[in-house]
Amino acid sequence: MMIRPTANGNRTPIRQFDGKRILITGGTGSLGKTLVRRFLGGSAGDPAKIIVLSRDEAKQHLMRMEYQNRAAATDEIIYRNFQQKLEFRIGDVRDDHSVARALRDADIVFNAAALKQVPTCEYFPYEAVRTNIGGPENIIQAIQEHRLPIETVVGVSTDKACKPVNAMGMTKALQERVFIQANIRCPSTRFVCVRYGNVLASRGSVIPLFLDQIRNGGPVTITTPEMTRFLLSLNDAVDTIFAAVQGGSPGETYIPRAPSARVANIAKILIGNRAIETAIVGIRPGEKLHETLVSEEEAHRTVERAGYYVILPMLPELRGKENELRCLTKEYSSANNVMSLEDTHRLLQSHGLMPESMSDETVEILR
Repeated sequence: MMIRPTANGNRTPIRQFDGKRILITGGTGSLGKTLVRRFLGGSAGDPAKIIVLSRDEAKQHLMRMEYQNRAAATDEIIYRNFQQKLEFRIGDVRDDHSVARALRDADIVFNAAALKQVPTCEYFPYEAVRTNIGGPENIIQAIQEHRLPIETVVGVSTDKACKPVNAMGMTKALQERVFIQANIRCPSTRFVCVRYGNVLASRGSVIPLFLDQIRNGGPVTITTPEMTRFLLSLNDAVDTIFAAVQGGSPGETYIPRAPSARVANIAKILIGNRAIETAIVGIRPGEKLHETLVSEEEAHRTVERAGYYVILPMLPELRGKENELRCLTKEYSSANNVMSLEDTHRLLQSHGLMPESMSDETVEILR
């Protein structure tokens, strides 16, 4: 929940989404579902409408069932889709027509649609281009050509966009540039970005993989013992997004200050006392040994604001008075300040990610 100090020193919630119409592209993914939960929870305001745009009707149906408290896919579902606060729309961020139609009913847009699996993007790089770059361009083009009164667009990026070595990271790096430059093309709309690392328990990430391997008796596959990754929860990711909406100026990129851990330690903790072997399989196509959230080149234009690192835009047309002190002198990497085995264990335990103590909500996210 976003908090603002008042004049008398009390801290009150910022209800920045009151009455807003919100569009989430890729809203049936792990991040999109967490955004929806937070919006419906009301901690940051009471939106007038939450529109989930995605191309997977099965995921939309399961998500609709969850919010109507239905236990089985055969239960009768009364849709009334367009009369509900939470509205589902079939569409593809790659398709400019479906994007333009959805944008007409939105005030704030969160672009969470992405191809994000590193090996998949290596084998199908142009598909990554179409989703991760073409999708954002469709959003911008619709706003520009139809003069839509969109207030804010948030581009969701990844640490792999920083010093990219794989197709996924390269397309996400260009996505950031496309959104930042959009502030010049569409000066009435504010475009900001967020960039963060590995999200605990998101679909396709390492923890669900390890848990699945453990359930099947192993082996648990480790790329290399030295590999490190930033770790933050889905709620931490949403907090970063909300902070960018609250405090970001056009063209800025918000970075959470996240802990990092050795992937081998994560595997060791999840295995616990089980008689399960591990296997070193080597780095997958396009993977990095360590991840970077702020590069050395970006450090000189990075400031600290409200507990986040903020990368100021490169384009001079978007630079402000620049009176904030720069806070980094070198890159911000997962290889720095790596947590101990004990601290990593405490972090996983605090987020309910130990196999023996996972909540129903966590299990649902892992599906």
